Amino acid sequence: MFEFEDIQPTILSVKALNNYLRELLETDDVLRDIWVKGEISNYTRASSGHLYFTLKDADAQVKCVMWKGSTFGLRFNPREGMAVEVHGSMSIYSASGQVQLYVSEMRQAGQGELYAEFLKLKAKLQAAGLFDEAHKKALPRFPRHIGIVSSPTGAALQDMLHALNRRLPTARVSIAPSIVQGADAPASIIRALKALNRIEDLDLILLGRGGGSIEDLWCFNDEALAHAIYNSRVPVISGVGHETDFTIADFVADLRAPTPTAAAELASPLTVDDLLQNLVERTARLDQYLSSIFTTYQQKLQLAQSAFERVSPRQRIYNTLQRQDELFARLDRAMTAQLQNLELRLEKESARLKALSPMAVLARGYAIISDPSTGKVVKQIAQIEPTLPIRVQILDGTFYAEVTDIKRENNYDEN
Repeated sequence: MFEFEDIQPTILSVKALNNYLRELLETDDVLRDIWVKGEISNYTRASSGHLYFTLKDADAQVKCVMWKGSTFGLRFNPREGMAVEVHGSMSIYSASGQVQLYVSEMRQAGQGELYAEFLKLKAKLQAAGLFDEAHKKALPRFPRHIGIVSSPTGAALQDMLHALNRRLPTARVSIAPSIVQGADAPASIIRALKALNRIEDLDLILLGRGGGSIEDLWCFNDEALAHAIYNSRVPVISGVGHETDFTIADFVADLRAPTPTAAAELASPLTVDDLLQNLVERTARLDQYLSSIFTTYQQKLQLAQSAFERVSPRQRIYNTLQRQDELFARLDRAMTAQLQNLELRLEKESARLKALSPMAVLARGYAIISDPSTGKVVKQIAQIEPTLPIRVQILDGTFYAEVTDIKRENNYDEN
């Protein structure tokens, strides 16, 4: 017989019930991948970095949890009362039986429309070729003059200046102040870019701004600004927002940096120490190169000298000079011999003359008598008369005398 008392209901523990509900929530195709829009309330950031808040609208609310690992992708700081759109999955917190939305992504309300507009403009400019790598201008290795477009009061400008001063203090920096947020920002940035492009010796432009929400950075998604960057005569590095932020300016710029500081570092790939080391290495290579060139040309010079020596008239000139020396020596010897012969003849003639000289006669005791008035030598008695004065020259002198007596030799033959 059937007994009603034998039918017993299934009794679950609270834990089993929560586990069952978790399985239902986590396996539901809608609840496992859902976007929800609402206003943040009861917002708390735990010391662990996890976010706890309530998402509500006018009629309902849901508890939300966002783990720390998911917060790294946030581009804004959530705050009480902010309208947001969150993506995640539904589950249950067993300890309290609280059904919660576990958030993996959060964006400010309205970003979906902005992102769609961003993608539309990106596709348009990409089709127009503004993002082509072929049009990217090469960055200078050693920029001497760097321009910066940024807010004059923003931290991004100071970060870029600090990085440049640390890495490349020799570079000259020109700042073109600009608005970098709001409806007037695109025109302000374009004016700053054009002003820097008018500087003839400018090597590079940095376009920088700190992080913010998609609305804060929206001015860098302007089509006119994109064309201004594309048409810039000077290469442009874009350093807008944080590493996860991408704008149209990033795609059209010649180089995109994740942050303003990184933009300054990319502008100065070589630090002063790198430049000094590079200079030392280049100097060493230059010395080696010059030494090699000197050795090569020295060898060529030696070969040329050897070849020149073989065809040079120098040796013939030397031979001619030597022959000249020999001829001069022979001439000298001939002249010496000739002089010796002449001296010998002179001595002989001198001896003969000396033998015939009146002095030689005087030396033998003879004297020369002359008329003092006329100077004529007295050769015959007829030339003198008694009492006539005469001049008498003997070997060692002359004296005067007076003729007192004349005696003629009869045997003298005048002929």
